[in-house]
Amino acid sequence: MCGIAGLIHRKGTGDIGREMTAMLQSLKHRGPDSTGYALYGEPKGEELVLRFKVAEQEDMAKGFDIHRQVTERKQKVDGRIVELGGKILEEDLATEYAYRYRIAFSGDLRKLANYIEDVEGAEILSIGHGLELIKDLGDAKRVSEQYALPGFNGTHAIGHTRMATESDVDIRSAHPYWAYPFADVSVVHNGQLTNYWKGRREMERRGHRFMSNCDSELIAVYLADRMQQGAALEDAMKDSIDRLDGVFTYLVATADKLGMAKDVMAAKPMVLYESDKFIALASEEVAIRSIFPHEIDTVDPYEGEVRVWSSNA
Repeated sequence: MCGIAGLIHRKGTGDIGREMTAMLQSLKHRGPDSTGYALYGEPKGEELVLRFKVAEQEDMAKGFDIHRQVTERKQKVDGRIVELGGKILEEDLATEYAYRYRIAFSGDLRKLANYIEDVEGAEILSIGHGLELIKDLGDAKRVSEQYALPGFNGTHAIGHTRMATESDVDIRSAHPYWAYPFADVSVVHNGQLTNYWKGRREMERRGHRFMSNCDSELIAVYLADRMQQGAALEDAMKDSIDRLDGVFTYLVATADKLGMAKDVMAAKPMVLYESDKFIALASEEVAIRSIFPHEIDTVDPYEGEVRVWSSNA
């Protein structure tokens, strides 16, 4: 079933960590297996924020050896960043298996990502100037507390509560997905793509990589491929309505935009609240009311509809 949510502050910022946690916790009944956030903070010049993990949550109960492996994998990641001309400006241990780095890097982002992920057990969750992607097992409250998300100030965010149906219950299969290799692009999705394997093989032939067997990752990779060819975000999303088969509603975020797309059958729910200063979207109205307890007007987007909002307008 799954639940998705998104929000964007127009010409302003807010405590998006707290706001998104409230929205996703209210959708816990739609997906208790894992929770994920894509939070967009204010960029610091050309610095990049790198979020990555070197193990799964369940691995950490396997004894001393896994802790040694985690340390070795992290050291290899450090070495590869420096080897390609990057500089680690700051590093934080988010959990005992997940890290947050601020880095200076002006080279080929795809080459850097590929090189890091060649380290056994390493997986990049996101790279961006503003984007920080956090996902783990458990409900929104647990993940938010684990990663200290309340107080995260930013412009916009998307999030997901997952009920595993066709892939594993692990961090790799959790949403959101980073639209590799583009900085600051992330996707969450509710639904099912019936042409997943056909679309995946096509994208792999074009040189894209997949880190899971979750059909939602195809949306992120498809949008990345279209934008790599020069398409604007909104045009890429409109193309996806025709090229992706199945029933789906998805949200996509970039450095300064939040987008929503529904398939032509509109079988997967979405509720929208919009004001001059704030936009919120979710699978159920209860998520929006978790941050707006007073009376509000909401609408249901139409079938086949694509909408894009900017934090600058």
